[in-house]
Amino acid sequence: MTTLKFTKMHGLGNDFMVIDGINQTFTPDEKQIVAWSNRFTGIGFDQLLLVERAQNEGVDFRYRIFNADGGEVEQCGNGARCFVKFVSEKGLTQKQEIVVETKRGIIKPRLNDNGLVTVNMGQPRFAPEEVPFMLRANETAGKKTYIVVNGIDSAEMSMVSMGNPHAVMLVDNVATAPVEQWGSALQNHERFPARVNVGFMQIVDIHNIKLRVFERGSGETQACGTGACAAVVAGVRLGLLASGENVRVSLPGGDLHISWQDGGDVMMTGPAVSVFDGQIDL
Repeated sequence: MTTLKFTKMHGLGNDFMVIDGINQTFTPDEKQIVAWSNRFTGIGFDQLLLVERAQNEGVDFRYRIFNADGGEVEQCGNGARCFVKFVSEKGLTQKQEIVVETKRGIIKPRLNDNGLVTVNMGQPRFAPEEVPFMLRANETAGKKTYIVVNGIDSAEMSMVSMGNPHAVMLVDNVATAPVEQWGSALQNHERFPARVNVGFMQIVDIHNIKLRVFERGSGETQACGTGACAAVVAGVRLGLLASGENVRVSLPGGDLHISWQDGGDVMMTGPAVSVFDGQIDL
């Protein structure tokens, strides 16, 4: 019987099972991931993160992400912070800043001296085909918001790709936002062929927002790093948030700090915590 070592980690309550796929062999299996993700009968996590050897020159590691439903996804901001802390704590690198390849491109996370992690999340994308988001016949690309209909209800949303798809909705109060209703409905909506992460953003002032995110394949999570990035990008584009300055994003699990100005990369800073090491028999 093979024993697999893992580490349980979290970024603001968004929790992960992290596996070293360099020094041990692990082949992801959808049913196995679903079983492990169960919080009552398994290990319990929002996503499984897999550390692998880089496939390209000039890159330190490959980073793969699997949601609780077993599906592989393109990007995870909270996971990226946990990733850099994991490889540092496990002695897989001596670098404080590493270059990591993901399913949708390169990211550059950096472990700061104060223990927080800063990640250059790259440039957001807005073209409908890059999100991806299907346009209606009477719609044109390049808009800052689009109207999405859910049954008899409709909402105005900003569409942003942070390497994974996000729809951001402005709400008056995140406490009463229709997170489950809209989040569940949009997972199989015809306008989102790759499904979508749905963010509910309350503007406090130009430097502060409150945010809840319904993640595809996981449901509402305590925090979503790419969701925080997408929300700030949407807010800056709409002229509601400070461009190029730190914006505090208050999520159920805690705060992230995001900065972005048009044409630049999105920078995200926040904590990453190791909870425990474990092993499981395969």
